Amino acid sequence: MTTFSHVQRVRILYKTILRLHRGLPAEVQPLGNSYVRDEFKRHKNCDEATASTFLNEWTEYAIMLTKQLGLKGPHMSKPLGKNLKPEDLDKFRDEQVYQLYELLNAATDKEKNEKDT
Repeated sequence: MTTFSHVQRVRILYKTILRLHRGLPAEVQPLGNSYVRDEFKRHKNCDEATASTFLNEWTEYAIMLTKQLGLKGPHMSKPLGKNLKPEDLDKFRDEQVYQLYELLNAATDKEKNEKDT
């Protein structure tokens, strides 16, 4: 049985997420890919405990996205994503809350622009 090194596991997870993003609607793919790249770069040299949490959370994201997209791409009847619990939001650092706020602004501005046209 082959066991992968930490670097190999991170690389496989990163590539898997980017591959899954191909199934997202075209207007959110660049935003999602940019966010993933940024987060993986930001955590490149983090401590072991942070790395473990980081990898677990991104693995859960990949599994959730796989279930939501299904085998043949997005199911438009089911919304993509998952609502955050208030207790989870309390665990975020100020920088993460700000990133989430910026993401919300980017997503809602896009929706407003589509409705105006």
